Amino acid sequence: MSRKRYTPEQIIGKLREAEVALSQGQTTGQVCRSLGIVEQTFYRWRREYGGLKVEQARRLKVLEQENARLKRAVADLTLDKLILQEAVKGNF
Repeated sequence: MSRKRYTPEQIIGKLREAEVALSQGQTTGQVCRSLGIVEQTFYRWRREYGGLKVEQARRLKVLEQENARLKRAVADLTLDKLILQEAVKGNF
């Protein structure tokens, strides 16, 4: 079975569909089958995106990307600092 990637907008749409179906009395298993996902994915999406609007999800993804970029920058600078400290220790 191939793995699909959904955008945050698609995930939020599917979660809204699921909420409607659940309120109509369908079980979680039935809802997940109709959406074409497994229950574990449904619960993970609900934990991550539950209660978010589309704009908030977009902003969340942008912030996550920025955070990852900043973490890489800090790691690079930390490595540079350690190299320079080793060089200074060797000169004395």
